[in-house]
Amino acid sequence: MTCIGETMAALIPEPAAPLDGAGLLGIRIAGAESNVAMYLADHGVSARWVSALGDDPFGHRVRAEVAASGVDVSGVRTDPHRPTGLLVKDPGTEGTRVHYYRRGSAASALTPDLLDDDAVRSAGLIHLSGITPALSAGCRDLVTALLEPDIAERPCPVSFDVNHRAALWADGAAATLLLGLARRADITFVGLDEAQALWGDGLADAFAVRDLLPQPPVLVVKDGARAATAFDGPRVHTVPAPRVEVIEPVGAGDAFAAGFLAGLLRGEEPVRALRLGHLTAGAALRVTGDHGPLPDRARLAELLDAAPEEWAKGG
Repeated sequence: MTCIGETMAALIPEPAAPLDGAGLLGIRIAGAESNVAMYLADHGVSARWVSALGDDPFGHRVRAEVAASGVDVSGVRTDPHRPTGLLVKDPGTEGTRVHYYRRGSAASALTPDLLDDDAVRSAGLIHLSGITPALSAGCRDLVTALLEPDIAERPCPVSFDVNHRAALWADGAAATLLLGLARRADITFVGLDEAQALWGDGLADAFAVRDLLPQPPVLVVKDGARAATAFDGPRVHTVPAPRVEVIEPVGAGDAFAAGFLAGLLRGEEPVRALRLGHLTAGAALRVTGDHGPLPDRARLAELLDAAPEEWAKGG
């Protein structure tokens, strides 16, 4: 499986505290698509991450950390003229704000010529997010080109996580563009809250989102800490989220997508894939970074098979 998108260096106050009073900043990495790739690797799924990085210390660190997680980074380009993107997290009582310093980054210069790379042409499944088309016109063209062919004519299926980041969409194009992309994917992920923010509060539940997005063969609607629903053709499956002690929510959506995709790729039924999504999201929720440790394999197997009352107690 191939995941395409930008990964940045991330500066995070340690211990977690508002940025304006922090004394120390730790260096991590952060990127939706590489998060998915790393969690897929954690689940034993062969994963490749394709992007571009600057020829700078942050870029070298990003490449090394993603590779160390077991992800193939051979398709990552090095751009000697543009920097690696940077984000800074600002934890607060109302949640974590994120400040981006990614304009003109190496990954923002990606264009549809990436489709000619063997790392993309040889993919069995491609995963994208709605962050990439917000980065530049070239990135928008890249994502559009991957989703433009009709599903039956694509060389491989495409998974798309809407992953709306309002701060990246200064031109007001997010709602229309992301709706069009979400409708064209083979597998689409969207949060109920972000669907409401993008396309209207009238989307009261997962079924209303399905009415808006009837095209994807598989649609997954995540409803925060409550549940996730998968529409698999005419079939509908809802799995409640188990209880989790939340340290920070950033990265949980990527982890959920990775768990669900890992389940599908392993031939699991949708309910078990949804459970694996929830369990993987829990790994991200329990840490201040985007990538946390999964339960061991025995515990994962136990939870996947758990009765509903045991499932609800969490991992």
